[in-house]
Amino acid sequence: MEQKFIATESGRRIAYVYRHGTGEAGQPAIVFLPGLRSNMEGTKALFLDNLCRDKGLAYLRFDYSGHGRSSGQFTDGCIGDWADDAAAAINGVMGRSLILVGSSMGGWIALLLAKRFPEKIAGIVGIAAAADFTKDFLAGLSPEESEMLERDGRIELSSEYDDEPTVITQQLIDDGNRNLVLDEQLILSCPMILLHGTCDRDVDFRCSVRLIEHAQTPSSELTLVHGEGHRFSSDRCLELISNAVKRAVAGSATED
Repeated sequence: MEQKFIATESGRRIAYVYRHGTGEAGQPAIVFLPGLRSNMEGTKALFLDNLCRDKGLAYLRFDYSGHGRSSGQFTDGCIGDWADDAAAAINGVMGRSLILVGSSMGGWIALLLAKRFPEKIAGIVGIAAAADFTKDFLAGLSPEESEMLERDGRIELSSEYDDEPTVITQQLIDDGNRNLVLDEQLILSCPMILLHGTCDRDVDFRCSVRLIEHAQTPSSELTLVHGEGHRFSSDRCLELISNAVKRAVAGSATED
């Protein structure tokens, strides 16, 4: 499929790939929302591409600004920007109902989109959903790290997924705190399915427990997978993602 670009209102160029559905009319499209510093070429994004192709489902994957092939620098971005990027990608290519599959930070973005477009979102599948992670991150800093962030406006963290450190900026923290979803009432008009590994060292599985206890939804469920980490890309995890997406699609048809 051909990679294309769409511009946000602020002029950021967002790279995306869209597969038209070939199945029944009225089926929802699947949208993959990557995690922090991830992109649309990751294991889960491509796995869903193949799944949607086989099932005849429309499918959108894209890169946030400062990620992958989209414009901008990662350190200039923040949660609100990346939610706007996702909204631009969605509005630019589709007019149908959507099932959002959010990985890590993408789970937070999915919740923001569901609040923004309640009539458009037919379901949410969260994979190690990191709702409000900036607040948790700030609370977990040592006094020395907090001082460094305040002094330099940024802090560098080593990553097991990349040779380059992950830079967390004060701008990202401040903007995240303006976009919190668990500090106020969270009413979702769509079902929510959450998946999380019990050995996730980046986003504790209790974050998903907190989310499912807090959100008011027509239906919600959480599956904890013993021994799985943050990547959630093993064969059994991909099978769980596949089943969750298929059940979300079936559920949207039942609701109609």
